[in-house]
Amino acid sequence: MNSTEAAKREATGAGFSLASMQYARIRSWEAVREIAAGIRPGMTENQAREHAAGVLAQAGMDRIWHPVIVRFGEGTLKTFKEQSDPARALGENDIFFIDIGPVWQGHEGDAGDTFVVGDDPDMHACAEVARLLWEEVSQHWRTNGVSGTALYAFAAERAASLGWRLNLDIKGHRVCDFPHAIYKAGSLGDFAACPNTGLWVLEIQIAHPSRPFGAFYEDILIADDAGVRPEPSSAAR
Repeated sequence: MNSTEAAKREATGAGFSLASMQYARIRSWEAVREIAAGIRPGMTENQAREHAAGVLAQAGMDRIWHPVIVRFGEGTLKTFKEQSDPARALGENDIFFIDIGPVWQGHEGDAGDTFVVGDDPDMHACAEVARLLWEEVSQHWRTNGVSGTALYAFAAERAASLGWRLNLDIKGHRVCDFPHAIYKAGSLGDFAACPNTGLWVLEIQIAHPSRPFGAFYEDILIADDAGVRPEPSSAAR
């Protein structure tokens, strides 16, 4: 990919600010934590989405740029574009993930994490590995300055080495001052240059090798990555 093509795919609006992207990121992670704290066994996916919408409205977001996604149990294997099962209920020993895309200060946040209720060790391990893979892949970007394509090749290799399957239908995407969609940037995993800070979301979705559930984790790639995301231990209850 030549520099002109890369610049087109990383274009932003006149009002773009990295500081506002960082603010949107912080507020999005605060909302994910609050949403997760209110999800309990017995709730349906539809009830969880309604709860999430209420949290985001009370938090004062500008708007959403993508619908709230909450997946329970086997639904954690579904990709973003697949239809949810609104009546699916969360069990006493179960796994779920949250994916939100709110806009704050005119800039797009995008945060997603996986949570576990109960004490199923495989489910806890799945959530932890999704976070671990995200950390390793993002650090690979910071340390080595590789392309988006190389990042997902590295992610697939590391997932396999840890005994999990990476869903390569999910390969990250652009964000910026709203709306990023006008730039037609495509997937991070198809971006053949090194992604710039604050413009791309790294998505990791894995599946258990034999049981019907998975885990999801996403965050914006930021070169200075300190004190924004929750500690791994805070995501399992």
